[in-house]
Amino acid sequence: AAEVLRSAGTLSYRRADEGDLSTPLVARRPPGIAPERLRFAQGDAMALPLSLGSFDVVLMANLIDRLSLPQLCLERLPSLVRSGGQLVITSPYTWLEEYTPREFWLGGFNSEGRPRHTLEGLKAALTKDFKLATVRDLPFLIREHARKYQWSVAQASVWRRR
Repeated sequence: AAEVLRSAGTLSYRRADEGDLSTPLVARRPPGIAPERLRFAQGDAMALPLSLGSFDVVLMANLIDRLSLPQLCLERLPSLVRSGGQLVITSPYTWLEEYTPREFWLGGFNSEGRPRHTLEGLKAALTKDFKLATVRDLPFLIREHARKYQWSVAQASVWRRR
């Protein structure tokens, strides 16, 4: 789908409304964006190839709590984010054993008689190479169909690469 949108500039799809009912819609590449400057890639966040390069900004949205070994992804981040660059991690931290074995959770559990939150786990994993710049809650809405929405709040942490 991403490649069709890149090359053709438009992609028709259907939005779920109710049961079998849907609305036809069209996604469009923004005007003025040259298709040869766009590239889409799919990969495993726990095994990103070294050939991927480095970036000024890396966004990890709703990902960290869906990895079987989140630490593998976090260990790769210093080589992905250029010095002075930004890392943005945003997630509602819905840790579930169907995605991540409990022993690999970064937070969301009690440790030594006190709650350990995911931000603490992120700090432990990232502070050597990144400086925490800001943390804020970001509400978001996911439309399932015309009359059903999921409202959630993600915590966003923004990190600056040392």
